[in-house]
Amino acid sequence: MGRQVLLCLSFAFVGCALGQISYSIPEEMAKGSLVGNIAHDLGLDVKRLQLRKARIHTGESEEYIQFNKERGVLLIKEKIDREALCGQTTPCALRYEIVLENPIEVFPITVEITDINDNPPSFDKEERRFEISEIAAVGSKFMLEIAIDPDIGRNGLQSYTLKPTDNFVLKLHDQTDGGKKVEMILQKPLDREKEEIISLLLTAVDGGEPQRSGTMLIHITVLDANDNAPVFSQSIYKASIKENAVNGTLITQVSASDADKGSNGEVTYVIGNRRRSYSNLFQITKEGNILLNGPIDYEKLKIYEIDVEATDRGGLSDSSKVIIELNDINDNSPTIRMISKSDSISENSPSETVVAVMNVHDPDSEENGKIHCVINKNVPFSVSYSANNLYNIITDSELDRERDSNYSITVTCSDEGVPSLSSSVTLTLHISDVNDNAPVFDRSSYEAYIVENNSPGLSIFTVKATDADWNQNARVSYILEDSSVNGVPVSSYVSVSADSGVIHAVRSFDYEQIKDFRFCVKAQDGGSPPLSSNVTVKILVQDQNDNAPQVLYPVQTGGSLVAEMVPRSADVGYLVTKVVAVDVDSGQNAWLSYKLQKAADRALFEVGLQNGEIRTIRQVTDKDAVKQRLTVIVEDNGQPSRSATVIVNVAVADSFPEVLSEFTDFTHDKEYNDNLTFYLVLALAVVSFLFITCVVVIISVKIYRWRQSRILYHSNLPVIPYYPPRYSDTLGTATLPHVYNYDTCRTTDSRKSDIKYMQPMSQSLLDVGGAETDAQQLEKQFAGSNMSTLQKPPQNDWRFTQGQRPGPSGATGGPEVAMGTGPWPQPPTEAEQLQALMAAANAVNEATATLGPGTMGLSTRYSPQFTLQHVPDYRQNVYIPGSTATLTSNPQQQQATAQQATQQALPPPQVSAQPEPPKAAQTPASKKKSTKKEKK
Repeated sequence: MGRQVLLCLSFAFVGCALGQISYSIPEEMAKGSLVGNIAHDLGLDVKRLQLRKARIHTGESEEYIQFNKERGVLLIKEKIDREALCGQTTPCALRYEIVLENPIEVFPITVEITDINDNPPSFDKEERRFEISEIAAVGSKFMLEIAIDPDIGRNGLQSYTLKPTDNFVLKLHDQTDGGKKVEMILQKPLDREKEEIISLLLTAVDGGEPQRSGTMLIHITVLDANDNAPVFSQSIYKASIKENAVNGTLITQVSASDADKGSNGEVTYVIGNRRRSYSNLFQITKEGNILLNGPIDYEKLKIYEIDVEATDRGGLSDSSKVIIELNDINDNSPTIRMISKSDSISENSPSETVVAVMNVHDPDSEENGKIHCVINKNVPFSVSYSANNLYNIITDSELDRERDSNYSITVTCSDEGVPSLSSSVTLTLHISDVNDNAPVFDRSSYEAYIVENNSPGLSIFTVKATDADWNQNARVSYILEDSSVNGVPVSSYVSVSADSGVIHAVRSFDYEQIKDFRFCVKAQDGGSPPLSSNVTVKILVQDQNDNAPQVLYPVQTGGSLVAEMVPRSADVGYLVTKVVAVDVDSGQNAWLSYKLQKAADRALFEVGLQNGEIRTIRQVTDKDAVKQRLTVIVEDNGQPSRSATVIVNVAVADSFPEVLSEFTDFTHDKEYNDNLTFYLVLALAVVSFLFITCVVVIISVKIYRWRQSRILYHSNLPVIPYYPPRYSDTLGTATLPHVYNYDTCRTTDSRKSDIKYMQPMSQSLLDVGGAETDAQQLEKQFAGSNMSTLQKPPQNDWRFTQGQRPGPSGATGGPEVAMGTGPWPQPPTEAEQLQALMAAANAVNEATATLGPGTMGLSTRYSPQFTLQHVPDYRQNVYIPGSTATLTSNPQQQQATAQQATQQALPPPQVSAQPEPPKAAQTPASKKKSTKKEKK
């Protein structure tokens, strides 16, 4: 099976690339046979075809070819018979479209069906009879029926043979339509007397492989005496007829004449069946009139060619060709097939976006087949021609879902025939929303009122914003914009509900502190990215009558008396004084009125209702008392009203001494005295609290220090490490096998001087030869609680002479004293102990100073290159607290050590751990405490 693939990328339009793909397959292929690999020919893989929802648009030929999405190939769905599908039409082709989505792409596909030699030539009749006069002239022609072979080309009918060929031969005439006209010509006179009946075999052969053939028997009866054959007036007749002509319509008339007379001159007409399909379409009368006998269709076949045969009684005949041309009429409306369409499109789609592709076809010809498609008005779409009868429905302007959420698009396609025929198709297109509209408040700004002294959480009012978008893009949330009111964040004043837009008061407002404030509320939708808009909200705080009037004058004091003097000569309307008051409220809540509440003589004074002026209402007389006490009440106009009172002292006198004698018995104001008592009690309470706090802190500090001193007092005495003489005296330059680190600590007690203790980080010393060192045994001796029983040291190095002991007890020479032989003769004084410690520290300082970094130090590990010959013997400086002995192994250094200890005035240098140096001397108090401890 041979296949031919042609890919031609010669057409393109927006959103849809067109390619012409052609396949050529033979007919009669088995079901499931491969037609072509679409995925390979389009340059796409199978997964991409599946993702783009590839499908085949088969139209009217869907029963022959199918598309396999899993393999991306075209397969035979049913066997194809080219002769049944196309007849003699060439080429025979099936047309499809491969449609891809996202973006929309349409690829026209043509599958050409090639012919195979599956049909033999056949005659309409199996036999044919002729009656020929024996006097028929040589060269007489006899029309034979042609064979029909549905195959085409080489597989079609190719030649005829006639056997036997004694009297007749065949002559073939090529026709303009590719067929052959077959005539049997008499080449030898007949003789009825010799052969009355002649039988011939006519064979039709095609050119296929294998070659196929068909036969027809010809029976000839030889007649007597008919020597003239009929003759047509024209060899070719031409006629035309409209394709919508009814049956019985006269097409044309043919005429043939015969020179014979009588029955030999009677001519009969018959139509030769050159095509089997023509047999029922036309008929001819005995007069030669050709009539329409069946439906004809210009779109199927435009020209019919038929052969008419005229035969006389003698069997002589003649033939003529009739060519019938069909005139097309506009009898077919355009056919619209929707190849691909989108159900929805985004409103932000650019112009000329393809939303649908359709195929429009009109089988009529010329003007009747010209198509013009239009779209309904008032929609932002248009239709444009692409190629291969494909039309695109595209956008031609901006879309707005908020204006129109869906469109009903009607496309009408009309031809240019008379009258014009049209077809239409309607599709519904939904516009999907994008977030292109910000929320819009129903007002450009808001004003709301709230009465002061409100409860927190009170709903003030509601802002409302709407979004023209849809679904999530139209979901509005409200946000309070960051701002400040008088330096305070606005969020401490109000809050906004994100969903409803209700504004709540966060605090209670005071009109006297803030009368109004502004803030912004942002409405934001739920789109991506979100859009928002702002609106300004002004809150006006309304006043309540929550403040009583305040009297500014006369000033009420608690420690002094203020009185207004009125001379006894004062006349009616004399202005005594004026009560001045204010109310911090506003509006009618701040309208003040003044009334005289109490007076010693109401007939003497009156108060102005609006201005608060106190005036006399009659002449002052000598009988009026000098001391007048007026109580004036000041009321505001609120609901309910609030008031304040003020006492006005009036002295009716002409001289100041007279006034003093009358007002000396006025007592201080009771309120003033009450306030003074309160402040005194408060001050006393504060002072007492501070005193108690200080006492508690001091006691806590004392207890803490006492606990620390107890802990240090009961701790074990430290042992100053030394190096055994075997290392320094015996080993010589041997390398020290172990490294020691020491920690230093400083303890302070009020009863004794500062002493530095050093403890080794490792409690184990090197054991040479499996025996305990002298230092280990010495530590064991001092660790015991009973100092009176000391073990004898294992070596003679632990012996001291009287001269080696520090202080006065060791100043004179004497015999050596072995450690462990008994208690020390005399306890050392504190000065002697201090001298011994200072001497030991100086020796350590000298030793560490001679060593470089990394060789030896109390906090630095020994270097491997350091030998014992560089290490001084520290036994001479070891002092045991509570005793007068000093450990030494070199008698020559005794005197130098004692002198160095007495001459040291400064504290010893710090070791590598850098502890604080001990104090050089002790105070008398510390000495006394140390003496008590030693006694214990």
